[in-house]
Amino acid sequence: MNPVELAIAAFITAGIGALGGLGGAILLVPVLVLSGVSARDAAPLGLISVAAGSLAAAPHQLRAHVVNHRLGVSTEIISSIAALGGALASGVIGQSVLAVMLGVVALVAAFFGARRKGIRNLPDPSLTTSDVGEHRGSLSGVYQLDEGEFVAYRARRVPSGLLGMASAGLIAGLSGVSGGFIKTPTTSEVMQVPVKVAAATTTFTVGITSAVALLVYEAQGRIVVSDAALVAAAALVGGTLGVRLQAALPPPLVRKSLSAVLLVIGTLLIVKNL
Repeated sequence: MNPVELAIAAFITAGIGALGGLGGAILLVPVLVLSGVSARDAAPLGLISVAAGSLAAAPHQLRAHVVNHRLGVSTEIISSIAALGGALASGVIGQSVLAVMLGVVALVAAFFGARRKGIRNLPDPSLTTSDVGEHRGSLSGVYQLDEGEFVAYRARRVPSGLLGMASAGLIAGLSGVSGGFIKTPTTSEVMQVPVKVAAATTTFTVGITSAVALLVYEAQGRIVVSDAALVAAAALVGGTLGVRLQAALPPPLVRKSLSAVLLVIGTLLIVKNL
């Protein structure tokens, strides 16, 4: 893949990933592998795309007060440890195994993206704009759902949620894709945090997971600086555009379309490498 094709791929996948809330790497890494890039070389580029996309989305999400920092830090500790282990293990796993694993990851992402639910908690009429934000010292808070509608939430089943976060970190380190497709549903369905807060908190923290794994990849000599810089720049632009378009397009339609693409990519990767 030449530099122009690489930049276009990073731009498009980062934009689509931001729209669907799954992260651009879940598309970028399989696309790179299918185009002839080895899974070993594609993984670092995927994590760089994740980190850039996280930076692109952060300003908008922080202004909207939908990121729960305490929840993010609490779950990110175990995710980062698992990502470190996954990155170390990826250096000794064969290319065909990594490619098949990547295909399975894409299929799992398609499943979670298609089944993700909408609103769980209902608006509380007693809440106002002054209540919006996270509650310090606890895994709870209030976010604005719509004009004049505010929703209170509290994270539950934290131990079970941490197991899901460990799985997300391990997969991110092994394959180079964002663990967001596991972290967001885990935070939403297992810990019962509203999807909007779960997705924003996940997007805000996946850059940390990526940075930890990238340190290992750099030590293994797997990062090409010119390609990394190109992917980072393209993903920043694509992620910024995707976040802005997110409010204009119906999320269910975007997620279902993305799931269909992931289904095709995952199937091709598995069939090609078995």
